[in-house]
Amino acid sequence: MTVKPQDEKRTVSLPADLYRRIGERMSHADFLSVDEYVVFVLEEVLKEDETEVSFSEEEEEMVKKRLKALGYLK
Repeated sequence: MTVKPQDEKRTVSLPADLYRRIGERMSHADFLSVDEYVVFVLEEVLKEDETEVSFSEEEEEMVKKRLKALGYLK
């Protein structure tokens, strides 16, 4: 049986108080373990970081006009 890279696991140590607080919070959600909750939260944070913000041409033009009015662009 071959282990796929996404199936490999690593250990991360958390302070006991943080682990307890996570346990309290996840008890209000549909997670079976602290590990499952932490993986979900970290994946969501990474998705946010990977999401590129893009503007329409109209929005970009409005931003440029505003920056010119404020003296940041010539």
